Amino acid sequence: MSSNPGTPTLDQLRIFLTIVEVGSFAGAARKLHRATSVISYAMANLEAQLGVSLFDRKTTRKPQLTDAGRTVLAEARSIYNGIDGLRAKVKGLLQGLEAEVHLVIDVMFPAARIVDALKNFRREFPTVQLHLHMEALGAVPEMVLEGRAAIGVGGMVHRSVAGIERVQVGFVTLVPVAAPQHPLAQAPANRPGAAREHVQLVLSDRSRLTRNQDFGVVGTHSWRLADLGSKHMLLKEGIGWGNMPMPMVEEDLVAGRLVRLDLPGNQGLPYGFDAIYRLDTPPGPAASWLIDWLAAQMKAEAGPAQG
Repeated sequence: MSSNPGTPTLDQLRIFLTIVEVGSFAGAARKLHRATSVISYAMANLEAQLGVSLFDRKTTRKPQLTDAGRTVLAEARSIYNGIDGLRAKVKGLLQGLEAEVHLVIDVMFPAARIVDALKNFRREFPTVQLHLHMEALGAVPEMVLEGRAAIGVGGMVHRSVAGIERVQVGFVTLVPVAAPQHPLAQAPANRPGAAREHVQLVLSDRSRLTRNQDFGVVGTHSWRLADLGSKHMLLKEGIGWGNMPMPMVEEDLVAGRLVRLDLPGNQGLPYGFDAIYRLDTPPGPAASWLIDWLAAQMKAEAGPAQG
């Protein structure tokens, strides 16, 4: 027996997989609309090419996989699925579908909405590779302008940037919070300007587009943090106070890990989101679908119009 197996054809692999699926040579012949003798001949040739027996035909009436057959089965499925995936990708390209989509989303955007959009995107476009980037403030429009992302979901900081098309997709409320032991949380009522006397935790903008610009900063003492997760963690530990998107801290407020602060002039700030893309590079079908889905989410959350 040769130690250098031959190369099976896709048709042989298809026949092999069909036999395993239906449990018999005759059943495979019916499913593939071929004669049983053709199925048997194809399997005999495949076994001869590979140099191993795939089925035990002697001890049982129905063909049973040998140990070698089970090993070959896993590889055959992988190869055949890969061919199906290749054909689906090429079909998508022929229809104008993008091979991949780079999406950048503001860290303030509600996680539940991101998960919902991406689950449905995967179902709708299984052949399109999605690259997700999470950024803050000016880094979202910066990635879009530089061509590193086809579409972005950004906050209000991009609205003064030229060359960008915008589609409104919702907003969150930024609420001032602190740990229960923080002085601002323990005071019966905070006087105007009290927040300026305490350390404010602020999300730092790492982009060149809006670097060194402050958004919602009132404290004379502030700590700049590179990511929203770190800010969230430090707030719960009682290190400073800060504005956070309501969806991210809702459970903490209910559980008492954080307290919504009563600050004169700051009872909650709206933070709007737009889906954005460059005017000179409009999104393809998959990216456009994502924008439409995000806009539909916003309308669903708003509910029926009040008349």
